[in-house]
Amino acid sequence: MTLQTAEADFLTGGGEMAAMIRAHDWSTSPLGPIEHWPQSLRSIVSLMLASEFAMCVAWGPELGFLYNDHYARILYDKHPAALGGRLDVIWSELWSDIGPLVDRALGGKASFFENLPLVTNRKGYDEQTWFTFSYSPVRDESGAVAGMFCSTYESTERVQTERALRDERERMSQMFAQAPTFMAMLRGADHQFELTNPGYDKLIGHRPVLGRTVAEALPDAVEQGFLGLLDGVFTTGEPFTASGMLYAVQAEPGGPIDDRYVDFVYQPIRDARGAVVGIFVEGADVTDRKMLERDLQSLNADLEQRVRDRTQELVEAQEALRQAQKMEAVGQLTGGIAHDFNNLLQGITGSLEIVQRRVAQGRVSELDRFITGATAAANRAASLTHRLLAFSRRQPLDPRPVKVNPLIASLEDLLRRTIGEQVELKMVLAAGLWTTLCDPNQLENSLLNLVINARDAMPHGGKLTIETANALLDDHFIASQRDVRPGSYVCICVSDTGTGMSADTIAKAFEPFFTTKPIGQGTGLGLSMIYGFARQSEGYARIYSEVGQGTTIKLYLPRHYGDAEQDEALPGLTQDHATDAGEVVLVVEDDTVVRSLIVEVLGELGYEAVEAHDGPTGLERLRTMDRIDLLVTDIGLPGLNGRQVADAGRAMRPGLRVLFMTGYAENAALAAGFLEPGMSMITKPFAMEALATQIRTIIEG
Repeated sequence: MTLQTAEADFLTGGGEMAAMIRAHDWSTSPLGPIEHWPQSLRSIVSLMLASEFAMCVAWGPELGFLYNDHYARILYDKHPAALGGRLDVIWSELWSDIGPLVDRALGGKASFFENLPLVTNRKGYDEQTWFTFSYSPVRDESGAVAGMFCSTYESTERVQTERALRDERERMSQMFAQAPTFMAMLRGADHQFELTNPGYDKLIGHRPVLGRTVAEALPDAVEQGFLGLLDGVFTTGEPFTASGMLYAVQAEPGGPIDDRYVDFVYQPIRDARGAVVGIFVEGADVTDRKMLERDLQSLNADLEQRVRDRTQELVEAQEALRQAQKMEAVGQLTGGIAHDFNNLLQGITGSLEIVQRRVAQGRVSELDRFITGATAAANRAASLTHRLLAFSRRQPLDPRPVKVNPLIASLEDLLRRTIGEQVELKMVLAAGLWTTLCDPNQLENSLLNLVINARDAMPHGGKLTIETANALLDDHFIASQRDVRPGSYVCICVSDTGTGMSADTIAKAFEPFFTTKPIGQGTGLGLSMIYGFARQSEGYARIYSEVGQGTTIKLYLPRHYGDAEQDEALPGLTQDHATDAGEVVLVVEDDTVVRSLIVEVLGELGYEAVEAHDGPTGLERLRTMDRIDLLVTDIGLPGLNGRQVADAGRAMRPGLRVLFMTGYAENAALAAGFLEPGMSMITKPFAMEALATQIRTIIEG
């Protein structure tokens, strides 16, 4: 609504805000129509609008808000919406700080605050500000407090400047005191000492110089011409620099003289008009260096020879360290690979041995299970070989146009079986995903490895998310990476809520042989293979992780524009290996194929075979079963290993016979004193005939 001129006289000369108040629709505001405003409110508004200071008024029980042009600039983005609104809503982010102050003013008591720190949100984000202001009660015609009047100015810039200056002074003071060189500040034409640091005090013999002139405090320096040098710098305004100058220090008249050699500079200090008002002295005591220079060629020759000898020692030590690291890496690689390959070979040879036996017996209807087991083990062995080739980027790839979403979807059942029931699997596959060019088999293998790693990082369960997306990597992003080309990529992201990685682990995660798992439980080639596959496919991989928060691994593959072996025969089982006494054999083995083969053979030979898939389960069998004649256990079990199971079993069952299975060298274990009486060992891969012979020998004593 538009006010009549007579009604708006109190707005005359009030600037832009007066015009806005005049044009504002007040009918629905807390203040009500302007023609009903009391004279007390009109008077304070008239005063506020005419002021050169930032002012505002909060009126009535709902704190209707009015302000002038200068206050509008303080409001920033809150203006002009703040006009006529409620004060507690307008400054909601400050209300816990200023609400009590407003209540005080409405209670009839004025307040003044200087440089009060407040966190405001006037520009779309929180910022630290400071304000100096007063809150005063405003009374209506009856004398009752009807509102609050504020006069303020923002002191943020001044406070920040003062703090910066104070911090700079403190920093300079600390630097001055802690500087390894000597420093002094001289003021005026007579060079009065204003400041010295510990280095300068030490140089002059700890004489009291502050407040005194150079002529008064250092007569020895005057006699040696240093005062004349200072006069020259003060007069000309040109700095003076010296190197290795002798200063004969005589701390007391008639006292001993200490010859010191100094490098120093006299630097003129100027005021705002450019006039020289003082001199800054800085330098270093180089006496020791000068003494060394006096004694130059024989000592240097000897030192150079020492340096050469020491350098040679370091070269040899570094070479020895590199060799040791290389051997440790090779040992870690071969140990893990040997364990994995021997398990796989055991699955192959054992399965084929049973196939041969069943064929000889004419029981060909039962062959599929063992052929399938041998094939699966052979495929896993080939996969392990691919890992070795992948991390070295030597594997033969068969790149083809691949649609990633259907490939991942086809693996869903396998992945769910792999992660188990404790881990929730979520797949977020982007619509319109580009085609990529890669080896689909290696992509499946990489995805399976990432899922297994994520599962292992969530031993108590969690959430595993597989996402796909189109990614455009521009030059700005590429600048922060190494060996990555800009362009269009298909991104495959595997995220878990597991234990996460430290920064040190992330830095090493793609390195070959690096693993955080115990020996025998990983070769350290999983992530190396993935990285090698990505690089060989002209893509790259990246890890994001935080300890305790989980891990995300992103695999980037470039966008594409376009749409079995035989082994030699194995020794066979005979009736000599069988038993008719029904001995009970507990088999503890974490590899499902190997465990099922051993149990199958033992059953054929007349033994009662009881199986356990890990150490704790095996220990429970030892604790609860009535009869166990022999414990057959793999050494490299996860968690509770085979030796720990055997030791605990013997504590409960003294004299328990034990047959260890291992994928490592038998002689190495024997040499370490691993076996005790009543214990034996068989090395994978082994023939089922050899296993049966060992078992018969142990049981018969």
